Amino acid sequence: MALLFRSSIDSEARWKPQLTRLMPELQVRIWPEIGDPAEIDYALVWRPEPGLLASLPKLKLILSLGAGVDHILCDPELPSGVPIARLVDPYMTDAMSEYIVLQVLRLHRQDLDYRAQQQAEIWRELDQKNAVERTVGILGFGELGQDAAHKLTQLGFDVALWGRHPRSVEGLLGFHGSAGLPALLARTQILVCLLPLTGETAGILNARAFSMLPNGAALVNAARGGHLVEEDLLDALARGRLSAAVLDVFRDEPLPAGHPFWHHPRIIVTPHVAAATHPPTAAPIILENIRRFEQGRALLHQVDVARGY
Repeated sequence: MALLFRSSIDSEARWKPQLTRLMPELQVRIWPEIGDPAEIDYALVWRPEPGLLASLPKLKLILSLGAGVDHILCDPELPSGVPIARLVDPYMTDAMSEYIVLQVLRLHRQDLDYRAQQQAEIWRELDQKNAVERTVGILGFGELGQDAAHKLTQLGFDVALWGRHPRSVEGLLGFHGSAGLPALLARTQILVCLLPLTGETAGILNARAFSMLPNGAALVNAARGGHLVEEDLLDALARGRLSAAVLDVFRDEPLPAGHPFWHHPRIIVTPHVAAATHPPTAAPIILENIRRFEQGRALLHQVDVARGY
């Protein structure tokens, strides 16, 4: 068996030892030195070049190096009929929830305002709500959204979630569909986006959505840069419709030099680090899917290409 490893952001040094230790019979070939393309059975990828997967004539399974698969599905030459599996790693879920809790707390406890006061040498106590008085809305009712909601709820926040389809989880308030989105937004003081990026969710963080939030609401986007209409965010901040934003993902990555987000006083920028893939915990999950495929068993987290996740 041979596996192609191709990542635009990760390294062979972090992955090859983990994969070969756990599955010695697997040949791990690092792009571009892959040998005969016809010998590749599996592809473990992040943002592969368009056409790369189509160049592997005997490819059996495509494995994403992350929870999202939009970086694979955007390939116009994506080979049809080859199953795709996304990565769902409890470590990554925990890491995402850590990030969301951190950023919600920063916004809730007015960290940007206190940082500005520190720079201006101002000693002033700001009025502070209790967590139970702060409403948080999460776009995304999957594993990531549910875990973050449970952890925020444990801190006392009033949390609700929204998804495209109806879903009921004990202890969590949920909204769904086009009718449920305005209701979720209307009650949300801190909006968190954890949606998969699909044709239906692209640009969902736009002027219309911001207009449905309470005045002075804040945003955390840790999903994909394609969810956000950047110009609409800048306008909403300029008009005071939104008070702040925390952004971990961007339309263009790395965020270009000179981009207005870099030095905006009401925007916190982090470099797509909310839930980085961790090879020691992710490699066993990836290899389990290869074993399942070889044994003819159901895959873990197989992607529905029509739905986009």
